[in-house]
Amino acid sequence: MDEVTLGRGTEWLAQAGLRPTRQRLSLAALLVGDGRDRHVTAESLHAAATQTGEPVSLATVYNTLRAFCDAGLINEISVDGSRSYFDTRLDDHPHFFWEEDSRLVDAPADGLEIRRLPKLPEGAELSRVDVVIRLKKA
Repeated sequence: MDEVTLGRGTEWLAQAGLRPTRQRLSLAALLVGDGRDRHVTAESLHAAATQTGEPVSLATVYNTLRAFCDAGLINEISVDGSRSYFDTRLDDHPHFFWEEDSRLVDAPADGLEIRRLPKLPEGAELSRVDVVIRLKKA
């Protein structure tokens, strides 16, 4: 990886106070090194790391993604009970999920209205609302 890509990954980890281990740096560079937002699964990130020659286990990828979530660097979007995507874009926005190829993409927020939420249980506070709009080809 080039210096710019690694530099972006290093800065990203530093803003959250995460120790820049070799694996974290490599995965951070893959996630944010080109400056674009992305949606990844642990499996797709593992495959990308493998393609770059970075020796990292799938378990390490899962643990690192969890650390990135806990540090507030990424959000986990659960599409169904068996698959989670990790989003580097942190603002509130909806997603389209293409069922045929299991692809999650940002959806335009204009036109989306959530007028009311149900009353929250006592002792709970709202963390966030995820909107995933499932699509299939017509």
